Amino acid sequence: MRAVQAGAVIAVLWGTVAFAADPVGQYSVSGTNPGNRGTYAGTVTVEKTGDTFQVVWQIGSDRYVGTGIGNDEFIAVSYQAGSDTGLAMYSSSEQGWKGIWTYANGRQIGTEIWSRK
Repeated sequence: MRAVQAGAVIAVLWGTVAFAADPVGQYSVSGTNPGNRGTYAGTVTVEKTGDTFQVVWQIGSDRYVGTGIGNDEFIAVSYQAGSDTGLAMYSSSEQGWKGIWTYANGRQIGTEIWSRK
């Protein structure tokens, strides 16, 4: 009985560790544009830059660069997309990171999932 309980505790702890991951790494990204105006896919790279993170999206031939703050549970990113700026927020999930985003002065949100490579 104790071996079963210990195994269950280890499984729960292992699952928690798998979800609570540092955001640094390379990801496949898939998302929807605000207002469900199309989908997109590409890659995202997150690097630690002191107390912040540099986040770089490569979507087709377009490259977007942002600065993030957060930890192993969440990350918030301000980014530049051409002449537009925006805000994205992500939480740690089973797949990697799951988030929402919008452009400055936006009235609708898009969604995004980062899957660790």
